[in-house]
Amino acid sequence: RHLKTMEESPGGPSQKKVVAVVGGGLVGALNACFFAKRGFDVELFETREDIRQAKIVRGRSINLALSHRGRQALKHVGMEEKIVSQGIPMHARMIHSLNGKQSPIPYGKKGQYILSVDRANLNKELLTAAETYPNTKLNFDRKLQDWSAETGLMTFVRSDGSEEQVEADLIVGCDGAFSAIRKQFLRRSRFNYSQTYIPHGYMELTMPPINGEFAMKPNYLHIWPRNTFMMIALPNLDKTFTCTLFMPFEEFEKITTGDEVIEFFQKYFPDAIPLIGVDALKRDYFRLPAQAMVSVKCSPYHIGSKCVLMGDAAHAVVPFYGQGMNAGFEDCIVFDEIMEQFNEDFSAVLPEYTRVRVPDDHAIADLAMYNYIEMRAHVNSKWFLFRKHIDNLLHFLMPKTIIPLYTMVTFTRTRYHEAVARWHWQDRVINRGLLFSATGALLGGSFLLIKNPPDINKLLVPAEKMWSRLVALRTS
Repeated sequence: RHLKTMEESPGGPSQKKVVAVVGGGLVGALNACFFAKRGFDVELFETREDIRQAKIVRGRSINLALSHRGRQALKHVGMEEKIVSQGIPMHARMIHSLNGKQSPIPYGKKGQYILSVDRANLNKELLTAAETYPNTKLNFDRKLQDWSAETGLMTFVRSDGSEEQVEADLIVGCDGAFSAIRKQFLRRSRFNYSQTYIPHGYMELTMPPINGEFAMKPNYLHIWPRNTFMMIALPNLDKTFTCTLFMPFEEFEKITTGDEVIEFFQKYFPDAIPLIGVDALKRDYFRLPAQAMVSVKCSPYHIGSKCVLMGDAAHAVVPFYGQGMNAGFEDCIVFDEIMEQFNEDFSAVLPEYTRVRVPDDHAIADLAMYNYIEMRAHVNSKWFLFRKHIDNLLHFLMPKTIIPLYTMVTFTRTRYHEAVARWHWQDRVINRGLLFSATGALLGGSFLLIKNPPDINKLLVPAEKMWSRLVALRTS
């Protein structure tokens, strides 16, 4: 089957270009909508069967946090309202201490929130949306075997062993962290590629409803930070919570019996045991082994004017900034903006897309790594909480000058690498300001003491207490 449409005889009309989207996951399905909306003939190819018909949906199920960047991309194809209505707003992190105390840390200003959305449902909705375009065809059970960057010819294999050859004007690789499209890039000169597995794995557990209601407050992303590991919980529409335990692989491997699971939870997450249930905990813990998490960076994202990588195929990130899907969705809108700018000329659009997007995707990959440490360790620190209050206060007083990093990343479309650069600058300014304030207070106090000397013995004990408190705050 040759989909590529050749130019017709001189004077005849030239037909629409064919775009082949490889991968029918979240970014592939959304991208199909973007290209179809521009009037291209779109063919989407997915290895798996159609998940809308599947009895069991294979693949990852970590709940997704949808925020501004992803919403803007969905809005562009008229899908935002529908998806938002099927999500659950989370206005803050809810920190669960070992003693059972719960403390909220808001994500942004009043009214700002991220959305907990179901991955499989979102994927189904996007495939259905893509299918509504008459110039789009979805092809399932098509595993990419080989493709040529020179001709745009692809060979797909079906589960019955039959082969199919397809030719396209543009190939868009949205086939995930272990991309088959990207394999061709690796054979080419001057293609940079790195992948890093973190030493932690993840495991999912379900917290059922209690008397038909959520077992915990639903409008929060619940976190049990325990320094070297943590558990999080996101709410679902069916009133369950999906709890995800993140922990070094060797710690997972130490737990071999049901009783050891309960012992472990008793020690670190005692408040979660009655909510998940003892029997369910013993059963679910051994249902699947802990899954690995990989971070992928590469560049360039394109080959000539024939092929481009997007989503996890270009930049798989660890899930700790809630930006994997949002960054992938933003890829679609950035590409579309560049298509507009360069009048859909692939030979100009593709190199510009690489130039613009690589620094941003590398920045979010680094931030996601950093945020893992913040989520499992820093949120326990009094200095971190103190700095968060200071940042929020300064943002309130000077909303255009001081913007917290999380706000820039989650609630704006500030380019990721610019957000990081601005964050470093703000950090230096604020820390310097705090130092000057402390020095000023010390000098002012000293001046007053010299003018009015008090009884020195009464002062020594409180001063020492104050000093030890400050030291404890900085090191905790």
